[in-house]
Amino acid sequence: MVYDPTTIIAEIDKGLERYEGDNFIFTKRNGEWYKTGIDEFKEKVRNFALGLYELGVRRGDRVSIHSENSAEWVICDQAILSLGAANVPIYTTQPGEQIKYILENSGSKVHIVSNDELFADSKPLMKSIENVEAVITLFGSKHKKLKTFESILEMGRKKHEESPNLFEELKSEISPDDLATLIYTSGTTGDPKGVMLTHNNIGSNLLASLERVPFDDDVKEGEQMLSYLPLSHVFERLISYMYLSLGYPIYYIEGIDEIRDDFSYVKPFFIATVPRLLEKIHTGIKVKGQEMSGVKKQLYYWAINRALDYDPENPPSGLAAVPHKIADKLVYSKIRELFGGRLLGFISGGAALSPEIFKFFNALGLYCGQGYGLTETSPVISVTDSDHMRIGSSGTPLSNVEVKIGEDGEILTKGPHVMQGYYNNEEKTKEVMTDDGWFKTGDIGKLEDGYLFITDRKKSVFKLSTGKYVAPQVIENKLTNSGYIDQAMVVGYKRKFCSALIVPDFGNIEKRLKDKGFSVPDNINEDDKVRVRIQKEVDKVNRELSPWETVKKFVLLDKPFSIDSGELTPTLKVKRSVVKERYQEQIDSMYEEE
Repeated sequence: MVYDPTTIIAEIDKGLERYEGDNFIFTKRNGEWYKTGIDEFKEKVRNFALGLYELGVRRGDRVSIHSENSAEWVICDQAILSLGAANVPIYTTQPGEQIKYILENSGSKVHIVSNDELFADSKPLMKSIENVEAVITLFGSKHKKLKTFESILEMGRKKHEESPNLFEELKSEISPDDLATLIYTSGTTGDPKGVMLTHNNIGSNLLASLERVPFDDDVKEGEQMLSYLPLSHVFERLISYMYLSLGYPIYYIEGIDEIRDDFSYVKPFFIATVPRLLEKIHTGIKVKGQEMSGVKKQLYYWAINRALDYDPENPPSGLAAVPHKIADKLVYSKIRELFGGRLLGFISGGAALSPEIFKFFNALGLYCGQGYGLTETSPVISVTDSDHMRIGSSGTPLSNVEVKIGEDGEILTKGPHVMQGYYNNEEKTKEVMTDDGWFKTGDIGKLEDGYLFITDRKKSVFKLSTGKYVAPQVIENKLTNSGYIDQAMVVGYKRKFCSALIVPDFGNIEKRLKDKGFSVPDNINEDDKVRVRIQKEVDKVNRELSPWETVKKFVLLDKPFSIDSGELTPTLKVKRSVVKERYQEQIDSMYEEE
């Protein structure tokens, strides 16, 4: 379908008229919930926009936001866009030097930070960033030079009294081709690149994505959305725009550490997530059965194992559906209650969702879809929906998105969703764009019956010394489906066979040792019993692989890959080059015989 060019502001404004009552945005901060009503939101967006205007922000300028998810984040975002300026979001996990690079490279005029804790890393560097003319704190600061959120609102309120038509006039000047955001990709190597997305890049993607949501646009009482992924990421940002355009209340939680309590409190209707959370939940559900005994335990695992054979595209019917209905009544329905009892389901993005997880959650009676895209594509390229649930695929391309597979297997895409380029980086832009407008995703995949399948990142696929090619992500997904493996990275470039760096799931390993009557050793990763257990999990995976893909050796690591250690990007992708360099000695030890 072809949509008329649009702006983010226009689509959100339509949605704001759909809200009934005052349930709009709820933010959890320091354990407390704060409500922002619809009228309060509109007034603060207007006042903050006019306050920024008083600071000198104009159409085409850039304003950065370094903050956790909150109603205030959304207010700042909508205010910036209302001026025709561009939002430059910054992850809360990014270090000071990277923030400095982003602020300087983007030419941000104003920098918004949530609190002193986040500001600590970048504060010593701010004096050297000449283009930043003002720093605003959302929730207060001990630094007197920082302007407060409230003071900017007050400046805007006074400006509105002086010029009551100014805000609407400024909004009316926004064009679909105006830059809406500069999103700096976390990247697995080198400095981040600023992805230029216009209002219409995101707006067109928003409209096409709305065709695929597994719920209608008639919001019913009690249907509210839980959000935990960072708004700095374009996936969650688009999802929030979708909720706002449909009229759904949003609950922004603090993090996933207390998400089980948040499920109980919010009783969410829908959640956007990444595979990592679903994998953790899946592991927790499987391990929970170990607490049972006798017939109850047998029944539980009978139901759990049935879920792993479920095909969402061809659900059981007739007599074949009877066992599934029994499993649902006795087990699946109890699991659904753990999510608050109102959950329709999930949409997963950011990384590949394994077929096992996809089948499992759909079997539980929870919609579990998968989308595929990149920051450079605003972000959605393809997504599953209720009528397109092919196992292993990322669904079908959106109606206004073209996809083709290059001669080398790379996925290419074309359409209104494709970025304008990398900011101030023509060389990198040329590397990813063809002369006739196709964007090279860097992912390897295939199209079958209109369904898009992603194999791996082009740069991740490696060649063994035997000449065989290996897509490591497929193997890693299978390994981490085990309840005893938390993380895994497969290696073997120019080697004779594949090996793996494995981080055990220390919690589940400890639990198993205690259940078996063993004491928990100080160094779990060096314990023979643990190695035997992990070897069994690796053997299970190897039985599903081609001979050259099998993991012949592995090393157990004593701590997980993390963002803080620099081994994961802010979107939880493994920085393979960093991990390889850090664990080169362990990798070499697996190939000593060579």
